Amino acid sequence: MQVSVPKDLLPYIKHYLFLDNTETAMQKFRLFSDGNTGLVFSLKSKLISSITKHEIKEYLPSSFLYGQLNGFKDLYSENEITLIIVVFQPNGIHQLLGIPANEFHDAIIPVEDIFNHEIIELQEKLSEQNNQTRVELLNHFFKSLIASKSASNQFIINHSLNFIINNKGQFSIKQLVEYTGYTERHLERKFKECIGLNPKKFGNVVRLHHFLKLLKNKPNDANITAICYDTGFSDQSHLIKEFKKHTGITPTEYVYNTGKLTNNLIKRTF
Repeated sequence: MQVSVPKDLLPYIKHYLFLDNTETAMQKFRLFSDGNTGLVFSLKSKLISSITKHEIKEYLPSSFLYGQLNGFKDLYSENEITLIIVVFQPNGIHQLLGIPANEFHDAIIPVEDIFNHEIIELQEKLSEQNNQTRVELLNHFFKSLIASKSASNQFIINHSLNFIINNKGQFSIKQLVEYTGYTERHLERKFKECIGLNPKKFGNVVRLHHFLKLLKNKPNDANITAICYDTGFSDQSHLIKEFKKHTGITPTEYVYNTGKLTNNLIKRTF
């Protein structure tokens, strides 16, 4: 279930996701980049980050922050899970915490290493409440957090993000430089600081998810080749290579996967 956030939180947070999985057998999930970072509360049981060939399991913290991903990460569960995911805007974490976003790049970090002790209290309260109350608790926590922060100047980043998203990830650095009036070097530095990815890599993620949107809504008689040209890929082999780099699977496998929990989180079979 996707839940919208109040208007005053929108510059920081895209939405909340509430996900339940009642299966008790071992499950495998694949998370891949959507251009945003996230905060995950795992309320019933901890997720597993890896399982060795000797069946040794490494558990994730009950609550954790994940940064911009290089590719995909496989996560596992062996019990029922209830997840609440706070999906931040691309530059939301930097705005909220004032910490360079590239410090979180491709990382999973326990929440207590980033936030104050109130985040632990929040997790305990979330475990005890229904979803409506959980939304109210989340809104209160983040509103209190932004109230304690001084406003930062995000004009360059917001201006650039609008350009990249409106062009669905199809742009050149030269075009971005001309549009913003800032040098390539300056844009690169600001993107790494505020988003955690350089402009081109962020644009590639935007383009990939535009392709997924078209793929999801394509008419039955439309083929993938036509969509790949519409989204700026030179040919189908180029598309498949980029798609597998980000997701670990082919577009066809993604389309016929019946375990899509969100656009960038899917169930996988062993």
